[in-house]
Amino acid sequence: MQAEDIKQLIQAALPDAEVTVTGDGDHFDATVVSASFRELSMVKQHQSVYAALGDRFRNEIHALSLHTYTPEQWARRVQ
Repeated sequence: MQAEDIKQLIQAALPDAEVTVTGDGDHFDATVVSASFRELSMVKQHQSVYAALGDRFRNEIHALSLHTYTPEQWARRVQ
């Protein structure tokens, strides 16, 4: 599994999301910014991303460092 594959899976499940994924084929780092996260706890945000990856997370992705933000949180973070 490649970083671009993970990005596409997340974007398919969260079409409004801005997704960045980096990695080496075994270990990945993903940042996901989505308005759909506004009313969700961080645990629920992460669960929605894991759901997008489905069984691939258990079988093909060995490690994923996940960072989720609402657009407002992201805007504050990058200022």
